[in-house]
Amino acid sequence: MSMTIGLAGKPNAGKSTFFKAATLADVEIANYPFTTINANHGITYVRAECPCGEKEKPCGKCVDGVRLVPIDIIDVAGLVPDACKGRGLGNTFLDELRQAQAIIHVVDASGGTDSEGNPVEIGEHDPLEDVTFLNREITMWLYGILERSWFKLSRKIQAEGLKIELVIAEQLAGAGINESHVNAALIETGLARVDHVKWSEEDMVRLCDTMREISKPLLIAANKADVAPRDNLDKLEELDRIVVPTSAAAELALKSAAKSGAIKYTPGNGSFEIVAQELTTAQKKGLEAIKKVLEHLGGSGVQECINRAVFELLDLIVVYPVEDEGKWTDKNDNMLPDAYLMKKGSTCHDLAYQIHTDIGDRFLYAVDARTRLRLGEKHELKNGDVIKIVSTAK
Repeated sequence: MSMTIGLAGKPNAGKSTFFKAATLADVEIANYPFTTINANHGITYVRAECPCGEKEKPCGKCVDGVRLVPIDIIDVAGLVPDACKGRGLGNTFLDELRQAQAIIHVVDASGGTDSEGNPVEIGEHDPLEDVTFLNREITMWLYGILERSWFKLSRKIQAEGLKIELVIAEQLAGAGINESHVNAALIETGLARVDHVKWSEEDMVRLCDTMREISKPLLIAANKADVAPRDNLDKLEELDRIVVPTSAAAELALKSAAKSGAIKYTPGNGSFEIVAQELTTAQKKGLEAIKKVLEHLGGSGVQECINRAVFELLDLIVVYPVEDEGKWTDKNDNMLPDAYLMKKGSTCHDLAYQIHTDIGDRFLYAVDARTRLRLGEKHELKNGDVIKIVSTAK
């Protein structure tokens, strides 16, 4: 499935460093607000265990049994308070977030930047304020879109007897909200049982807040965790959401060192191996510092953020379609050629459609490549399944 993770947060929290570490894209990184003016788009990877370990030879698509599955990632310009009213760079970056199915909120856990992203002393700013303000900005952005046409929409619902969830979804479609999101929010807030003409401004803000939570699930990358006061990390970890202590700077240094051939490093590992024959004193000192960060945090946290966004927030699984269920290859003898991200609960028929519409239309049955058992169209797929799809000839 095509999917995009969004990186959000205030200026100077480390978003661009996180983005570059996740993608190795060439982006500008500087210690002042609004370094990122236009959204950066790139490819990053979800880490999965490759099934080829069950076969005699490696597939050639993984490294030490780790399969990296590509996904889109977008780094939007830094958010400042009242962005939803056009402050800072206005709604431009909020509009960019509509493409994201989930958000990684990069927070400066060190408290070393104020609400505008300007540098202050470590521990001077409360990172909890950043969490509150981002949620508020997205909620009020949605509210602004809905509220400006609400009088007209409300009359239309009444006069034409339309489904309220359909009308709201159409109004907020550009923000990435669909009818199921609206319906779930109406039920959760209790507003499904209240006549819409009696909704107060507070009711509508509450509805938009709930739609935000449902349509844009979010986890927190507690960035700069290696220099953050323990109290700041404790406060963040008490929040009712996924919080990952992160050092985007350490991950970027590791990726750069690996690219140059100085070290061997697999994203998500808590350690690395020096492979270069000779290192300068500065390189040795730098790698030693990174090693201490990894030991302190248990890893850089960047890969963990990406994985947890995909597998926990979005509830996805990885499935491997093949054409030869014995050798686990395609028609060109490539072993485990593709890895597909699918929603948990997806069926064999869903996978057939994911591969190609024609294959979905002509689906006959599937085969579990491990057990060689025939599977029906409604068979629910599991994470790591290796599946052959059988369809009728054209």
